[in-house]
Amino acid sequence: MAVIAKNCPKIRVTVVDISQKQIDAWNSNDLPIYEPGLPEVVDECRGKNLFFSTDVAKEIDEADIIFISVNTPTKTQGIGAGRAANIKNCELCARKIAEVATSNKIVVEKSTVPVRTADAVRRVLKVNHKGLDFQVLSNPEFLAEGTAIDDLMDPSRVLIGGQQTPEGLKAIETLVSVYAQWVPREQIITTNLWSSELSKLVANAFLAQRVSSINSISALCEATGANVREISRAVGSDVRIGSRFLSSSVGFGGSCFQKDILNLVYLCETYGLHECAEYWNQVIKLNDYQKKRFSEKMVSRMFNTVTGKKLAILGFAFKKDTGDVRETPSMFVVRDLMAEGAKIHVYDPQVKREDMFSEMAYTCNVTKENTPRLEELVTTSPDAYTACEGSHAFAVLTEWDEFKTYDFQRIYESMAKPAFVFDGRNLLDHEKLREIGFEVYAIGKPDPSDFDDL
Repeated sequence: MAVIAKNCPKIRVTVVDISQKQIDAWNSNDLPIYEPGLPEVVDECRGKNLFFSTDVAKEIDEADIIFISVNTPTKTQGIGAGRAANIKNCELCARKIAEVATSNKIVVEKSTVPVRTADAVRRVLKVNHKGLDFQVLSNPEFLAEGTAIDDLMDPSRVLIGGQQTPEGLKAIETLVSVYAQWVPREQIITTNLWSSELSKLVANAFLAQRVSSINSISALCEATGANVREISRAVGSDVRIGSRFLSSSVGFGGSCFQKDILNLVYLCETYGLHECAEYWNQVIKLNDYQKKRFSEKMVSRMFNTVTGKKLAILGFAFKKDTGDVRETPSMFVVRDLMAEGAKIHVYDPQVKREDMFSEMAYTCNVTKENTPRLEELVTTSPDAYTACEGSHAFAVLTEWDEFKTYDFQRIYESMAKPAFVFDGRNLLDHEKLREIGFEVYAIGKPDPSDFDDL
């Protein structure tokens, strides 16, 4: 919304939320999320044509276009638990709009939703008993955390779906006219409602599939002496394949990939497409395998025990340039190492301790109540040097650029020996680390001690 305000100075944009705490944060200099470039955009527009408010009813009534941008988490209980998306928040928004609106509106789904969610929203809005007309559009966002502002300022495409009726097509063109103020018209794709809703799920599924595909090859590389980076370069040079999302790692995380694939799996199951469901579910299984494989390699290489050992974890966010810890691979590695009795010291430049423990409780069910020594087992360090001091190993689990700049000679001298490095992002210069004296293990790269013909 901030980017729309920046590019459309004549359009008034108001972001509403029922949480006063959230709105207060958006109205302050300490925004509630970390995203490079976002503070500058908010500062430029806030108070001019960008506003933040808790007066939901007033802003709904005054708006011409209403974007529904709410969370659609995976259900944790009931029918489809663990796979289906819970669209309760979308329905609640639609009911609130129907309750307070006094004029016709264009209602836009921004949230990632199961295909045909717009039908439920439309039915709720239709029974408003006021004779109002609501046109429902789908306008999913294709951005990545850490590069969101650039992705929005210069998008590869904007997708808008709506009913193929005169009224629906008019609503589509209204929203097109907003984006066309900075996006070339040929990059604005218009479709029917269902194609737009499904495209978002499919896009994330395809990206996650590429990550799991190259990660499956990383295991084969480690076993045969091949180098996954060389494989990625060779394969990615084929223009039919391309090089994006072919970087092997400890696994994918974030709020979208797993949730959207599970949603896609559930949709396929619902329509009786069981072979299709199993195909996409395998992407999730491979991602889980990769995270577990990394944890097990750490234990096996450290003489099959990490009990009582200090281990440094560099990076807890699911990727660099964000503080988002949802479904982060680091969390699963930390969980596994805790189960082995290791003492974990975590350093991440953007992740707060409370967010780390909140996600561990929500996703892994690791809490102070069921893990009495949690506070003792997991320490958050102020910097990487403190985290590594006295440790038996450090593991790179987020690809923060600053990790490449450290004085690794200093780190090596401060660690217990032998000093192990487990690079879950293939971020560091492994040969230089070996020259210093580290034992280095990396995703998709063979251990030189296992082969004599590399």
